[in-house]
Amino acid sequence: MELIHLNTVWIVIAAAMVLFMEGGFSLLEAGLVRTKNAVNVTMKIFVDLTIGALAFWLIGFGIMFGEDAFGLIGTSLFGSPEKINLGLELPSEAFVLFQMGFAIACVSIVSGAVAERMNFKAYIIAAALITLLIYPISGHWIWNSDGWLAQLGMKDFAGSAAIHAVGGFAALAIAKLLGARKGRFNNDGSVNVFAPSNIPLASSGAFILWFGWFAFNSGSTLDASDASLASIAINTMLAGASGGTVTLLLTMNKFGKADPSMTINGVLSGLVAITAGCAFVDQWSAIIIGAISGIIVIYATLLIDNMKIDDPVGAVAVHGFNGIFGTVAVGLFDSTEGLFTTGSFSLLGIQVLGALVVAVWGLVGGVAIAKIADITVGLRATEEEEEEGLDMSYHGIPAYNELERFTDLPTSLYNFEESTGITVARSEQKKIVG
Repeated sequence: MELIHLNTVWIVIAAAMVLFMEGGFSLLEAGLVRTKNAVNVTMKIFVDLTIGALAFWLIGFGIMFGEDAFGLIGTSLFGSPEKINLGLELPSEAFVLFQMGFAIACVSIVSGAVAERMNFKAYIIAAALITLLIYPISGHWIWNSDGWLAQLGMKDFAGSAAIHAVGGFAALAIAKLLGARKGRFNNDGSVNVFAPSNIPLASSGAFILWFGWFAFNSGSTLDASDASLASIAINTMLAGASGGTVTLLLTMNKFGKADPSMTINGVLSGLVAITAGCAFVDQWSAIIIGAISGIIVIYATLLIDNMKIDDPVGAVAVHGFNGIFGTVAVGLFDSTEGLFTTGSFSLLGIQVLGALVVAVWGLVGGVAIAKIADITVGLRATEEEEEEGLDMSYHGIPAYNELERFTDLPTSLYNFEESTGITVARSEQKKIVG
């Protein structure tokens, strides 16, 4: 098989795996939020895959990979991203599809942090603006060869900074301006824990994300014959396993219980942190990076709570803080330029600068999105909508139809209530008695 054909098959499959990660986001978030908001988080993922995908294809890709202007922004390829000249043995359409998966993933990071109280129309605006402008502009700086951070020599192989840090810090800004869910924080500063609706569902989402991450990282080679494919994949596995191990053991020690949601986020943190350096570090470094990320996610989560910022799924700690750490870690552990491997500070300085710039850009973008949404459609759901749950308020259907399990019981309303002990609302009586 010719190389171009092999590459086409590899990257299209990798793109499909990255896009399948949206199913992981959906299950993860649906499992970690309360039952009355599970449909809403799923619908937001559909917004990412529809509106977000089209916005990136139409404009975002051109801003990111188009002809450079001043190292800051792309100025071509709008509405025709397939006209990009890659200089690779790969059809441009395969590259566009792969990059589309990355753009959508950036938006989905925000979805979890604003769950259970964001106006659905406001989220549509957020998804459009992130894929049109916020993600592509900083992505241009890092991944367009003429971008100013790329020119400085910044390394971010698969997007710890370009995707995760940008999405994580945009999520932080929006969540802060959005405010906490009702009852989340007490006046004395204590935090009320809202129990997740379905941990096995959330775990399934994490497994899908972990599966897709092999394509997320290894696919970034854009070359099926690249000798580093296997080492990238094993580094990805080791970092995720290391992050999960540390959070599992630390929560057992700190709380006396093996915390499932924190273990899930520990795995995801290891994957986020290794994404920048997966092609540049050895396996022991990958394990160390993953382990540190597992520590970071615990204390970053506590910090976010202390700041009275409500993040229902821990997206800011996982993607924001560990996106920054993973970017800086390249400057420490890079096999050829890292501080710990060569004694050189040069790359570390560039990585720190890039991480800080991207974090600030994410915050600025998040504030801008929140303000635009607030002025146009309103940023937050009403108190009544939040109390009822966003599933019924915005989508008119619950995640789980509790009445359906009683359909084999007597259809008489009296018998129904007598046999179940459930008093049925007047609006539902007609459905039950027929």
